Amino acid sequence: MGFWQEYQSVANHSEQEIHALAADYVAGKLSLTQFLSGLRSSTIIDLGEAQIDYDRARRCGFPEVVFAEGKTIEALQKIFRALRERGVDVLATRVTSEQAAALLPEFSEARYNAMGRTFRIPVFSDAEADSGAAGREEKGRVTIVTAGTSDLPVAEEARETALWTGAEVTLVQDVGVAGPHRLRANLHLMENADVVVVVAGMEGALPSVVGGFVSCPVIGVPTSVGYGASFGGVAALLSMLNSCAANVTVVNIDAGFKGGYIAGLIARNAAKARAALASAGKR
Repeated sequence: MGFWQEYQSVANHSEQEIHALAADYVAGKLSLTQFLSGLRSSTIIDLGEAQIDYDRARRCGFPEVVFAEGKTIEALQKIFRALRERGVDVLATRVTSEQAAALLPEFSEARYNAMGRTFRIPVFSDAEADSGAAGREEKGRVTIVTAGTSDLPVAEEARETALWTGAEVTLVQDVGVAGPHRLRANLHLMENADVVVVVAGMEGALPSVVGGFVSCPVIGVPTSVGYGASFGGVAALLSMLNSCAANVTVVNIDAGFKGGYIAGLIARNAAKARAALASAGKR
């Protein structure tokens, strides 16, 4: 195990856990091998209602995200506290207004997006992040496009998720194929993006059109917006899956989180590549 992996393993333990291990080692209850093994122990913490995976960021790029639908307020509170104790930038999706109203008094620094139904408890405030080292790093660029205003709830979930990944996010609204001139007027907002997320219901044609104008990946997010023959988003899903634009890929119906998460991964890797090229050019 390299230094960084050792550091991440230790960092995933709470301060109380490390103190307890150290106290047992000093008291002679643990050998050095047992002490080090304890620091490297499983990063899955059993809270009863949930099994929290603190190793997700190291393995997968970003921390675990909480799906709030169906969870009690008490369960969400326990999960949020456990994540916060370990310095995790908390993101929860599908949070109802009733859940948010009960959670906000305890987590005063949290931000609730009622339209996107996301609840975020950032490690740093926006001002702190912008003034710190993270604010000076090269950021990935994500553009999110909606076909219509009715697609905004899904687009907002995607936007909040992409922001949580650290990307710079631009939102372009209401440029569906019913008025193609609106899309052309906003193409300049997509041309420099690392990835474009296109959120559309009805017949789901917009990702194919966008794909024909940009040189980056396009993530289609079908929504359940539409009349009877849209079959709750199935028509849009099938249309996007059958796109003849080679740069279009598709996620599940109404899965704004999935679109924003994958976009964040793509954008972060693109930003790393740009930073590496810029560093090499300075040598």
